[in-house]
Amino acid sequence: MPELPDIAAYITALEKRIIGRPLQRIRLASPFLLRTVQPPLAAAEGRTVEKLRRIGKRIAIGLEEDLWVVLHLMIAGRLHWRDAGVKLAGRQNLAAFDFPEGSLVLTEAGSKKRASLHVVSGEEGLQAFDAGGIEVFTSDLEKFRAVLTAENHTLKRALTDPRLLSGVGNAYSDEILHAAQLSPISLTSKLAEDDWERLFAATKHTLRLWIDRLQAEAESAFPEKVTAFRKDMAVHGRYGQPCPRCGDKVLRIRYADKETNYCARCQTGGKVLADRSLSRLLGADWPRTLEELEALKRR
Repeated sequence: MPELPDIAAYITALEKRIIGRPLQRIRLASPFLLRTVQPPLAAAEGRTVEKLRRIGKRIAIGLEEDLWVVLHLMIAGRLHWRDAGVKLAGRQNLAAFDFPEGSLVLTEAGSKKRASLHVVSGEEGLQAFDAGGIEVFTSDLEKFRAVLTAENHTLKRALTDPRLLSGVGNAYSDEILHAAQLSPISLTSKLAEDDWERLFAATKHTLRLWIDRLQAEAESAFPEKVTAFRKDMAVHGRYGQPCPRCGDKVLRIRYADKETNYCARCQTGGKVLADRSLSRLLGADWPRTLEELEALKRR
């Protein structure tokens, strides 16, 4: 799922392409994409784009007379800049937003169509999409800690809860926790003062690093290959590869359709975290340390 840095890159690329231009037409290839009926979709056509805004992991396109088109890409949705009036061919193409100089095309891979399009009026309609999570760059350490300790959760869950923190998902939470050298399963109620300082600093630094990097790329070309797996990431998507800090292999735990990547040496004191399915299968044979894991692999 595109997260805060990815959405920031999309907005950077769109600003110079659509702000000040009229949204001439909206073409839907999939009626299931549109989730609202009032105001009607046609009300957005012909209006000039005045601003762009990020709301969590959504992109909000602000039109004349305070009308908003809100896109949520979910896991597999992506945006593409194509020639004006491009034909919507293929099952992945869900919609096109036609402008004088090009068309913004929304695609979604896979069979589960989860991306959404809403048309709303005014700030009140727009704020309905705000899950309530704080923006880390306008927060301070005290507020950050208070919000994440309001309920006792693992750090992984707390960082990815949109009600607590805005715009962070599976990929960048892995990177943040590796930078902070904290375990993804540590409970927020158990962190020491210096842990919170490291976590807050790592959250801001990691997000700023990737926002700046992706926005710089978006200045020269539209971000066509938005992915949660980037070659310069420290741990996310790097299972089995060396940790850039200590050189040990990156490990992972899987729950449902998500996985958490981490370095045992840097984040868990050498402890191998239990994967729900594998630990149940292996029982007492589940390796507790890196040394036991290596011994298991040599059998």
